[in-house]
Amino acid sequence: MKNKNILVVFSVLFFVVFTSCKGNYDDSKLKVISPKEMQTLLKKDNVQLLDVRTPKEYSEGFIANAQNIDYFSPTFDEDIKKLDKEKPVIVYCKSGRRSAKSSEKLLDAGFVKIYDLEGGIVEWQHEGLQINKK
Repeated sequence: MKNKNILVVFSVLFFVVFTSCKGNYDDSKLKVISPKEMQTLLKKDNVQLLDVRTPKEYSEGFIANAQNIDYFSPTFDEDIKKLDKEKPVIVYCKSGRRSAKSSEKLLDAGFVKIYDLEGGIVEWQHEGLQINKK
C-alpha cells in the first residue's frame, strides 16, 4: 500500500512539473526551425520575415527581404499588428532570445503560424548563408 501511495504522489508531481514547464503556447502554431528549414520556407510566396533586432544591428547585416521591427521599441506590440496574421511569420534576432519572446507576443496577437530561427542570425551566418547590408 505504501508503494502505491508513493507511486501516486510521484505521478502527480511529474504531471505538475511536466505541464508547468511546457509553456503557454500552442505547438501547432509555433515551431523553432533551423537555418536549412528556414531556407525552404523562404521560397514560399506567402511568408513574412521579421527581424526583431535594433535598427543599428539590422543595418550591420540582415537576411534578404526581412522587415525590421525592434523588439525593444515601445511600439513593438502595435507594430506587429500591422503584419498579416493569416500569413506565416519567420522571426529572428541575433541569437534567439528576443525572437523567442517576440514569438510569444505574436501568438498572443493572434498569428496563425510562427517560425522562430534557432540561434538567430549568428547561426544563419555560421551555416555560411548570405546576409545583406544597407
